[in-house]
Amino acid sequence: MQTVFDAHVDPALIDRALGSSTLGSVWLDIARPDHPTLTASTDCDLAVVGAGYTGLWTALHAAERHPEWRIVLLDGRRVGWAASGRNGGFVDASLTHGDENGKSRWPNEIDELNAMGLDNLDGMAADIERLNLDAEWQRTGMLTVATEPHQVDWLAESAAAGDGTLLDTEAVRAQVDSPTYLAGLFEPDTCAIVHPAKLAIELARACTDAGVSIFEHTTARSLGSGSTVRIDTGGAAITARRVVLATNVFPSLLRRNRFHTVPVYDYVLATEPLTEEQLARIGWRGRQGVGDCANQFHYYRLSMDNRIVWGGYDAVYHFGRKVKAHYEDRSATYRRLAAHFFLTFPQLDDVTFSHRWAGAIDTNTRFCAHWGLARHGRVAYVNGFTGLGVAATRFAADVCLDLLDGVATPRTELEMVRRRPLPFPPEPLASMGIQATHWSLDRADHAAGRRNVLLRTLDALGLGFDS
Repeated sequence: MQTVFDAHVDPALIDRALGSSTLGSVWLDIARPDHPTLTASTDCDLAVVGAGYTGLWTALHAAERHPEWRIVLLDGRRVGWAASGRNGGFVDASLTHGDENGKSRWPNEIDELNAMGLDNLDGMAADIERLNLDAEWQRTGMLTVATEPHQVDWLAESAAAGDGTLLDTEAVRAQVDSPTYLAGLFEPDTCAIVHPAKLAIELARACTDAGVSIFEHTTARSLGSGSTVRIDTGGAAITARRVVLATNVFPSLLRRNRFHTVPVYDYVLATEPLTEEQLARIGWRGRQGVGDCANQFHYYRLSMDNRIVWGGYDAVYHFGRKVKAHYEDRSATYRRLAAHFFLTFPQLDDVTFSHRWAGAIDTNTRFCAHWGLARHGRVAYVNGFTGLGVAATRFAADVCLDLLDGVATPRTELEMVRRRPLPFPPEPLASMGIQATHWSLDRADHAAGRRNVLLRTLDALGLGFDS
């Protein structure tokens, strides 16, 4: 059985559209301030390793909780250079990578988790306004579209459960006009869109305004132990009374975490800015975030200058769980994404792509963040956002600070926070399992959503993944 995305697209159209694209994130193609490299050893009350969203929110909220603390934030490269500067900019309220994933794992907590997720999203909006962060924040809502008949039933079930408004074919195409759309589900309050790199840059500015010392090109190489924690950076050392590890997809400084996440590469295209006439062909006046509801799904949104940022579908794991720059230039995936773009919007056949890029997502076996403490409670860590972390990192930062403060809060009492996921097996078993799961998800998309024995077994073990 074929899906709508298996239809033929003229290779010459793809060649022309991709021909002048630049390899690199459109978001990071802006001027960014530099921060110094750490050259002399120092001591602090809190050291945060990793200057992506998790580390930035942690440092900022720590400075607001404890203005007397000396806080150091360091990164081996630059602020926001990895996932925080490469994602689609969807700010989703979900803390559990979607409602179904949360319901299947924490059925007794899902209402509380959803309420906390919305509260966190509202809090993020309030922080952005209070701190005057120029991050192109827009509370646009989320439009999920059905492109296959069986997906219409899925959306109807979600609408019946109170998770949005169901739109028939005519109604959904009135919002965004694609011949592939059969139905839609619109949720007005659960999602915003943002400029990812500007959010990171502005959070860094807020951190420095709050007294945080930020060091770029400063790699944490090892983590000592004792009454204080020593972080060796090669040329200097940091002696910290508390540490938060916010390295996400990159190898943890704690050996215990090495098997709990794997890097999965996500690929993205960005068009040249659409003209008003081009934009009028597809409508999209509400500027909603859009995603389809297949297992291998696409996500897309408009930037402030009316580029379409288009990503997803291929989620690629490379044997050995390494993060390598050359994995980012994958011609077959970019061509597939371009083909799917023109199948979705055939009326935009005169559009070209300006940027193509990729980034590694940190995923674990439960597909949302997990936390822990080490070094006698002096080191906190969080990993595993699985690509839905723009908002969840803010919540995760507060959990890390709660854990370091040693206080019980509604956040730390969650089963999701208290329990760790199962680790991935070593190679070659990890690669074999991931590739088999990916193949099975593709087969399910080509079989009206029917899941095979492997997927049903993973579901029963709490390891299933359907979005």
